[in-house]
Amino acid sequence: MSKKYSFLITAGPTREFIDPVRFISNPSTGKMGYALAQAAIEKGHCATLISGPTSLTPPECVEIVKIISARDLCKAVLERIHDYDILIMAAAVADYTPKSFTPKKIKKSDADMLLELERTADILKEVGKTGFSGIKVGFAAETDHLEQYALSKLKDKRLHIIVANDITRQGAGFGADTNAVSIFSDRNDRNDIHLKPKREVAAYIIDYIVEYIASARPN
Repeated sequence: MSKKYSFLITAGPTREFIDPVRFISNPSTGKMGYALAQAAIEKGHCATLISGPTSLTPPECVEIVKIISARDLCKAVLERIHDYDILIMAAAVADYTPKSFTPKKIKKSDADMLLELERTADILKEVGKTGFSGIKVGFAAETDHLEQYALSKLKDKRLHIIVANDITRQGAGFGADTNAVSIFSDRNDRNDIHLKPKREVAAYIIDYIVEYIASARPN
C-alpha cells in the first residue's frame, strides 16, 4: 500500500484593504488550489485548504480555513505547518499592502491620491525559518522568461518543487478551467503538462509530489 500524506494547500487571492470599501487584489479564483485539494483527497491523502476570498465550494472531506489578507495567510500557514507533510503554496499572494489603513471611507476629491505601499511577508521564507522538514511546493505565475524566473524562485525560496505557468497563454491564465504548466524540481528535472482541465493538471501534480518523495527514500 502506498504511503498517504497530509497536504496544506493555499488557494485564491488575498485582499489588502486601503479603506473599508477598497482593496488591492488580483484575478485569482482559487480553482487550481481547490483542484489540488480535491485531487489529494481522491488519491487517499488528507488536505487542508487555506483559502482567500472565492466563490468556490470546498471539496468534501477537506478542512477549510478562510483568510483575507497576506498577513492572515502567513499567520494561518505558520500556525499549522508542522502538522503536515507537504505545503503547496498555490495562492496568489499580494506582494504589497497599503502602509496604513483608513478606517473610514476615503471620499473622492479633485486631487490625486498617493498610496504608499510596503512589502508583505515572504511566506515561504518565513516557513523556512520554522525548521519545517516537509516538502515545499511553490507556484509561479509569469508573463515572460518562465523557466528563468521559476528556477530563480525555486532556488531563492529553497523549494523542492515549483509549478510555473504563463498567464498570458490562452486557457492558462487566472479564472480559466484549464491550465498548462511546467514543473521544475531541485533535482534539475522539468516536466511540461500541456493544456488540460485543472482537475487533471492537479492530479498530475499530486502524483509528481508523491513520486518525488518516494524516489528520495532508501529501498
